[in-house]
Amino acid sequence: MHPRIAERIAKIAELAPDAVVLEIGPGTGMLTRALLQRAGKVIAIEADYELFVKLQTDFADEIASNRLELIHGDIRTYPLNHTTVDDSGYALVANIPYYLTGEIFRMFLTSENQPRSMTLLVQKEVAERVARSRKESILSLSVKAYGTPKYEFTVPRGAFRPAPKVDSAVITVSDISRKNFATRDEEKRFFMLLHSGFAHKRKFVRKNLAEANLPYWDIPEKARAEDVSIDQWLAIIKLKSRPLA
Repeated sequence: MHPRIAERIAKIAELAPDAVVLEIGPGTGMLTRALLQRAGKVIAIEADYELFVKLQTDFADEIASNRLELIHGDIRTYPLNHTTVDDSGYALVANIPYYLTGEIFRMFLTSENQPRSMTLLVQKEVAERVARSRKESILSLSVKAYGTPKYEFTVPRGAFRPAPKVDSAVITVSDISRKNFATRDEEKRFFMLLHSGFAHKRKFVRKNLAEANLPYWDIPEKARAEDVSIDQWLAIIKLKSRPLA
């Protein structure tokens, strides 16, 4: 990653001087350095042992001063409830592996210990699908249920060495909370509705939901799941025993 890209990502994350940042996959530490210039503490989790050892050497001073906590491990097994945070929560900032994008969103947004914000470098197509597309998906709706996604900027493949086959983009998710769910039952109901609504993409969403014996409220008869807004999905979960028709 080019240093200017790392600096721009750190700036967009809008970190307070005492902020705690969780970084996934620091790699060579380019983004880590930019984050340390703006945040109070960085917790960096690196799965590659050789990179982990090199980072220990390169950031010995920051580790000694407790400004950097370097962990060798897989983020998928990292106990998020143990993340050191201050009263305002922690920020997730990372250049994540493309194949983990959906899992990272799910892990952190549904966690008991949600970050206050997420700033992620992902595949451009995914960033557009979540934050720009007029057509919704399970991923885009899942993100919007917890926070506000925004497409920040495009990162061309040439900014990396070796260059990937596709362009990337930085996406942020701000104001993360469970404010849209009064109970955990509503949260579970939301995802049940989504998966049922998108079960058969060629069918209209009302038919998909009716087949699963779920309410569809005032969704237009000819609408497909991708045409239903986050507000409409959230309105449906508030229904307790309203008949399908």
